[in-house]
Amino acid sequence: MRVVIAEDEFLLREGISRILADEGHEIVATAGDADDLLGKVAAYRPDLVLTDIRMPPDFADDGLRAAKRIRREFPGTAVVVLSQYVDATGAMELLADGANGIGYLLKRRILNLEDFLDSVQRVADGGSSIDSDVITSMVRREVRNHQDGGIAQLTPRRLEVLQLMAQGYSNARIARELFVTEKAVARSIALIFVALDLPPDPDDHRRVLAVMRFLDR
Repeated sequence: MRVVIAEDEFLLREGISRILADEGHEIVATAGDADDLLGKVAAYRPDLVLTDIRMPPDFADDGLRAAKRIRREFPGTAVVVLSQYVDATGAMELLADGANGIGYLLKRRILNLEDFLDSVQRVADGGSSIDSDVITSMVRREVRNHQDGGIAQLTPRRLEVLQLMAQGYSNARIARELFVTEKAVARSIALIFVALDLPPDPDDHRRVLAVMRFLDR
């Protein structure tokens, strides 16, 4: 796929570029600030953008704001944002219009090369990949805000299943992560649907709705 990478730290930017290039992806451009990123996306129309959240010119949430603008103006472009710290509010802002083609990863996850590449590919394929620590923070926030039902009714294990669903994992992958059977995962998901009041509906994808229940605002 064709990729634009935005990161103001030269060594990290070059390292990510090399990692993705070694996997056969084409790095069509790199950027060192948010304004340059927007210009490169408009010029090259990449399949995927990977950007840091904190970038020049303001060194605040410039990268996040650029990512949101890319989502609006180039809806076919997949976006992965990288953050040094957990920012549940920033993640919810990015996911406000849906989780398809969105990734939100902590920078330390890059050290696990296999997981990083898997996350990037899932986002590029139209799925989502949200860092587990970010999801945990979002779930805790949702539980605090909705103590009377919904997410708050889920057991710790079902919350784990829902978090892994939000990362885009299949039932088989969830089973491997939790060291349980696929049958046990399927049962947990069925009970999640009950807790979240998501009855079968041919016009709705309950798995997506369950994830978006706490990812979207």
